[in-house]
Amino acid sequence: MSLYNFKKIMVVPPAKSFIDIMLSRTQRKTPTVVHKHYKISRIRAFYMRKVKYTQQNFHDRLSQIIQDFPKLDDVHPFYADLMNVLYDKDHYKLALGQLNMARHLIDNVAKEYVRLLKYGDSLYRCKQLKKAALGRMATITKRQASNLTYLEQVRQHLSRLPTIDPYTRSIILTGFPNVGKSSFMNKITRAEVEVQPYAFTTKSLFVGHTDYKYLRWQIIDTPGILDHPLEDRNVIEMQAITALAHLRACVLYIMDISEQCGHTLEEQIHLYESIKPLFANKPLMIVINKVDIIKLEELDETRKNVLAGVLNDENVPVIQMSTVNEEGVMQVKIEACERLLGFRVDHKLKTKKVENILNRLHVAMPEKRDEKERPTFIPDCVLQKREVENVIKQKRKLEKDIEEEMGDDYILDLKKHYVTIPEEERYDIIPEFLEGHNIADYIDPDIFEKLEELEREEGLRLDSGYYEPPKLNIDETLQEIRDMARQIRTKRFTLRDNKRLAPRADKPKIPRHKLPHVRDRKVDKLKNTMEELGVDMSTKEDSNFNKSKIHVRRSLVPAIGGKAEKRKDKESSAIVKSTGQTLKRKAPKHELGLTNVVVKKKAQIMAKHDIAKKLKKMCLKGEADRFIGDLKPKHLFSGKRGNGKTDRR
Repeated sequence: MSLYNFKKIMVVPPAKSFIDIMLSRTQRKTPTVVHKHYKISRIRAFYMRKVKYTQQNFHDRLSQIIQDFPKLDDVHPFYADLMNVLYDKDHYKLALGQLNMARHLIDNVAKEYVRLLKYGDSLYRCKQLKKAALGRMATITKRQASNLTYLEQVRQHLSRLPTIDPYTRSIILTGFPNVGKSSFMNKITRAEVEVQPYAFTTKSLFVGHTDYKYLRWQIIDTPGILDHPLEDRNVIEMQAITALAHLRACVLYIMDISEQCGHTLEEQIHLYESIKPLFANKPLMIVINKVDIIKLEELDETRKNVLAGVLNDENVPVIQMSTVNEEGVMQVKIEACERLLGFRVDHKLKTKKVENILNRLHVAMPEKRDEKERPTFIPDCVLQKREVENVIKQKRKLEKDIEEEMGDDYILDLKKHYVTIPEEERYDIIPEFLEGHNIADYIDPDIFEKLEELEREEGLRLDSGYYEPPKLNIDETLQEIRDMARQIRTKRFTLRDNKRLAPRADKPKIPRHKLPHVRDRKVDKLKNTMEELGVDMSTKEDSNFNKSKIHVRRSLVPAIGGKAEKRKDKESSAIVKSTGQTLKRKAPKHELGLTNVVVKKKAQIMAKHDIAKKLKKMCLKGEADRFIGDLKPKHLFSGKRGNGKTDRR
């Protein structure tokens, strides 16, 4: 693009994010610690710096937004009108103007409060003035929320617009919807415009590029235009009208004589007549599409009379084409490019710049002084040298000459140029080596003859039935054994499948409904079981078969030196009431294998040190901790704190 690259416009943040960015930058880039015992001049300078820095941040960011967006008076009229159609010129200018006014208001607020801060008589007074200044700046920005949101939407849409150079060689495709404009563009460019069998598939301008005579050409596909007054056209149609009005290009008006686009020939001719003023001073061509369905010669007299006015115009050529079978597509492209080239050359010749250049040029044409012929004189030595060179050229044949003579029978032979090798050795096979051994040493020269001999012997064996299995006579005993084995295998497979399908005995079962708990363990049942096993249970009448009660006895150990105190570890022993014996408990996991109290204590200390070392190395807070960073960045919420308390700023 000659003037603007809309894709480089910086993102416009919302009002809330805008304020957060500015205040955060002030907090990070300026000092944050001030004390009440400082000199009052130092306190004033501290807060004046914050106000000025915030004002400068707001001013720079708003200036960048205003400068990034294109000014409608400076851009090409095509882009100015296109932006007016898409975004409303008044709304666009109003949004930028209000941002400019907000920038001036913020500058005035900062100037006013800096003047007041010069007379601040205490830390509290200066702090409140700074707070009021930043608050008013934030309020001014907050009131621009709608303008910032609108400009961000404009920026996003501008970045999606195609890059159209209004000064380069361009070809514009126009006409009713669904007449074949996008199909023609896809044929002659690398663009991939969507093509569908319904109207208004193309809703915006599309750009493609093609090459002709080593020049780059810009093809612009416009949305379809309907035949109604200008004030009734929508945004989609106005984009095409804008391109036709402002771009200096060759215009291709495409018509559909098969009327499959949904519009008759009369409507298409009427649209052509209504937008013809837009084609003034531009090369124009009429392209009749879809001739694969019906050709111009096959039309009836009524339709030919409708097209008579267009066909009889000598200044506007009419070309037939079909984008389905590509008939006439390249002819349309070539004719359009040639007409545009001629138009651009004629236009340049009319400018004053060309006249100034031609006035400074003088082309001298030699004239004959008499009728006498004066041939060019060539010395004899030069003629002899040329003859020798021609003889040498005729003697030596190049590979290219040999290839042209032999044609398809030509085979490139590079070994004939190996003049340093004797002629009988030039075509020897170059030996191949594998792991230091010449492969040719391991190749049997008679291998093919031996292979044929083996194949012949194998054929004789097959013919004689050497590989056919012998026929076995199975008697009745062997048949019974085989039947029995088959039955055993079948039974084994059946048992295996049943075992897989049967429910497991150890698998827990969930009852369908809650049943009352019935205790089936009884003393009589136990006695009967033991008597069946051969144990005499006659003397066990008064035995207590209930759970043994366990009570815990804690002992106090007298300390050394006559002072009694409780042991720190409080050894406890569990005693079974019925037997009076001590119940042995399992040692803790970290004390397994350690019998001495001193060794246990030492092991605990070593484990503690190892864990602490691991935590320091991994920067964790606990052994099973997963570190999650603080959601509040320290540099934004803590300030640069030194000695003393943190309540003074």
